[in-house]
Amino acid sequence: MKGQYFFTSESVGNGHPDKVCDQISDAVLDSIFKDDPKGRVACETFISMGLVIVGGEITTTSYVDVHKLVRKVLTDIGYTHQKYGFNADTAAILNAINSQSPDIAQGVDAGGAGDQGIMIGYACDETPELMPLPIMLAHRLVRRVEQVRKEKILHYLGPDCKSQVTVEYEDDVPQRVDTVVLACQHTDEILDSSGKRITEDSKREIIDTVAMPIVKDLVDEKTKFYVNETGKFVIGGPQSDTGVTGRKIVVDTYGGVVSHGGGAFSGKDPSKVDRSATYMARYVAKNIVAAKLAKKCWIQLGYAIGKAEPVSVMIDTFGTGNVSEQKLVEVVRRNFNLTPRGIIKELDLLRPIYQNTAAYGHFGRSEFSWEKTDKAARLEKEIMAVA
Repeated sequence: MKGQYFFTSESVGNGHPDKVCDQISDAVLDSIFKDDPKGRVACETFISMGLVIVGGEITTTSYVDVHKLVRKVLTDIGYTHQKYGFNADTAAILNAINSQSPDIAQGVDAGGAGDQGIMIGYACDETPELMPLPIMLAHRLVRRVEQVRKEKILHYLGPDCKSQVTVEYEDDVPQRVDTVVLACQHTDEILDSSGKRITEDSKREIIDTVAMPIVKDLVDEKTKFYVNETGKFVIGGPQSDTGVTGRKIVVDTYGGVVSHGGGAFSGKDPSKVDRSATYMARYVAKNIVAAKLAKKCWIQLGYAIGKAEPVSVMIDTFGTGNVSEQKLVEVVRRNFNLTPRGIIKELDLLRPIYQNTAAYGHFGRSEFSWEKTDKAARLEKEIMAVA
């Protein structure tokens, strides 16, 4: 986009109710994959005041102690005292898990996709991670909240939090951070005498301790900071907001910069192309940008249930590519196995790696196999050969 514009992305912390549900669902998946890599999992979690419901369709030879697992996830996040509105030790837990439909299994067992759908991948050269800058900053802010909370740097913070970052662009190049929004759960001790707002000193402490270490190189005298703008955020987490697996799909991906295929990720084993093919699409797009074949790359993969090969592959480089999109599609089809089995093998997805994906985004993090750029040199060489 030419000229000046402002773009905003948000993230949520690992104590946000929706993210608590994502982590529980993926913890179930990881627990199964430790003993049964061939297990089929579609696990959903619902959380509300004092209650956790874990349900879905699971077929496995292993055993999962759902109650023990849920309490561990809640404890690790920090819901260990009633002052945060939710306590891992006293929460009621309901297990409503069933087995996968055999009608779906017969198509997946033959190597086909576990569902129809469209999956989106994206990469751009705005950051070293080849991700959009606003979502990366938003993720770093809520990670920082968790760090200062768990290290008791700011001892009054609770597990629930949200962030939002607005970046000013000029001709598609990030220039500065215009606005930072933080909502941080806290205890009563930082309220002012009215009991309705946190003190100005506490706001400044949160800005200096949480925000500035993340955005300091991009702020100027015009940058605006908003902290707990309703006044206070004492009642948070599942006490104040119901959580459900899969409701933060834009936070999980690219912060709204590009379209989303529609399917959520957490709680799904990689036979579900909602998850695995989206990871592959990111892998493809990132390698194209890493090869400097485009400054931006968007890819759409379309699948039909029970069919192995994608029904469509589309690439858009938004005018930043140095080769046609048609050529890129041809090269991608030759160099990437886009079948469910091929994706699972290429990205080594039958491992207990998923709970770590369930907070702070699925992309832009080097610990995941779909973030490799190991095919960039090959793509560049092949494109140059046919150019």
